[in-house]
Amino acid sequence: LLDTQKHIQKEHFTDTIKRFHKYITLLKEGENMASREISNTHQTPSSTPHTQMQKSTNKKKNHHCSDCGKSFNKQCHLHEHQRIHTGERPFQCSDCGKSFNYHIVLQRHHTDKKTHQCSDCGKSFTKPSELSKQCHLQQHQRIHTGERPFQCSDCGKSFSYRIVLQQHQRIHTGEKPFHCSDCGKSFTTQRNLKTHQCIHTGEKPFNCSDCGKSFARQSHLQGHWRIHTGEKPYFCSACSKSFSQQSHLKQHQSIHTGEKPFHCFECEKSFKQLHSFQRHQRIHTGEKPYYCFECEKSFKQLRGLQRHQCIHT
Repeated sequence: LLDTQKHIQKEHFTDTIKRFHKYITLLKEGENMASREISNTHQTPSSTPHTQMQKSTNKKKNHHCSDCGKSFNKQCHLHEHQRIHTGERPFQCSDCGKSFNYHIVLQRHHTDKKTHQCSDCGKSFTKPSELSKQCHLQQHQRIHTGERPFQCSDCGKSFSYRIVLQQHQRIHTGEKPFHCSDCGKSFTTQRNLKTHQCIHTGEKPFNCSDCGKSFARQSHLQGHWRIHTGEKPYFCSACSKSFSQQSHLKQHQSIHTGEKPFHCFECEKSFKQLHSFQRHQRIHTGEKPYYCFECEKSFKQLRGLQRHQCIHT
């Protein structure tokens, strides 16, 4: 029995030694592989992937964004991030003139092959998406399916895209991360900031292909187009009258509701229509925007100018 116990102990000890040597061999092989990878990337041979990961996570983020408080390891990363707030697009395509926030996006602008085609409308997309891990085609197809997988936890409203949900949530939080450098006014989206900046620059980038008239906002151009097309997509449910613009429909609906949404803060008088309110305000401001080119006399209302011009004719 004693010999049997000694034999078992000896075998167990030998097996333990073998496993220990095997572990050491594997460990050395792993270290050698890590050293080769590190030397290939011009890093110090003594560091391992584990220590590299520790170093990267321990890096201090000393560069802070004054607009949203986000922090970065490097000044250059902060500078790139701030383009979100400023709207700066320093990288311009020499072929089509389109500008981009980042150089890598410019490089991919014309080189990416659009291999994924929508079976509903034929539009093509590249596979990788910058906005999410899902592909562009899948996101686009929600237009056809009506799918809205991103729901607001505050009001329950649903959206097709995560970024649109994020923009919507700023209504609840009051966050306005996009600031106008000219007047300091803030906006919830970059698009609204760019539209606002046209006030300062006088730029009207949206041109009507029919008559050449220019507009600061795309929505204004779309409303103007209906003059040429005759389209009136906004219908009054009370009388079925149609309008080319939603604002015109709202003004019209006050006839049925009796609502007077335009209030004068000087005399507390209210009006159904905006143009009536604006005309009334001239009583208080003394503004006379209608000029007679014959004698340079001015009038508060167009009707007054027209009556006056009979003197000269």
